[in-house]
Amino acid sequence: MSCLASQLTSLRKQAGATMAPEASPARPRSPVPEELRKLLGIRSRLQARFVAPDRELPGIEISPGLLLVETSYAWREAPSAVNADFAKFGTIPSGQLLHFDTETTGLSGGSGTRAFMIGASDWHEGRLRIRQLYLKTMAAEQAMLEAFASWLQPDTTLVSYNGRCYDSPLLATRYRLARMANPLAGLRHLDLLFPVRRRFRGVWENCRLATVERQWLGVIREDDLPGSEAPSAWLDYLRGGSARNLRRVIEHNDQDLRSLGALLLRLAGTEDLVLETSRAR
Repeated sequence: MSCLASQLTSLRKQAGATMAPEASPARPRSPVPEELRKLLGIRSRLQARFVAPDRELPGIEISPGLLLVETSYAWREAPSAVNADFAKFGTIPSGQLLHFDTETTGLSGGSGTRAFMIGASDWHEGRLRIRQLYLKTMAAEQAMLEAFASWLQPDTTLVSYNGRCYDSPLLATRYRLARMANPLAGLRHLDLLFPVRRRFRGVWENCRLATVERQWLGVIREDDLPGSEAPSAWLDYLRGGSARNLRRVIEHNDQDLRSLGALLLRLAGTEDLVLETSRAR
């Protein structure tokens, strides 16, 4: 019997050695220790933190820390002159018009608020040319102010939307703090907010530029960054963050300038349409 038992034991061992892996009984997995889970989570967060952020910005660096973006748009009827009798400005040669708009670090104004972007558009060779100056370092502010001043001539007529109350005084403060002469002083300034208010106050819910675009110009903005978020977009970039929202600020400013050009022409040449629109509402 002992010999037979020995043979049976040997056969069982051989059968176990040749058993297919999938036939082996499943072994329960031991749970991952909580300390290891925490370490893995910390490693994952550190890896995410040290991934290089998107820092790509458009334009050419014309001075250390100062970038210029220049774009040109075809226009169906580029004007040779604009009749601005609606604002008692008379007829203005298109070459003397400069639309401008700033993006700033706040909406309250004062010496603590600075413009980190100055955009301007004009009629150039039958197209609407848009030039945008913006800072990627605070030290480049004086270079930006100098560059913008070089775009102005004694016969320039400034065109803005609420610029007489906000953009122009803010730039005057920045020129004064930089100990530079204010190139906007003495220039004629056509602020389109006031004629829009005269025509559409009580007709539309408000007279913001976005409302004018939607109600009168047929402009629908997509993925537009609200102006209130522009300061954080720029400051986040200065602190080493992503450039994505700063690029959206550039796009927002570009659309503002195109809308200014379109609005001026509508105010100058569509008196009947304005009256019809008012009556319809």
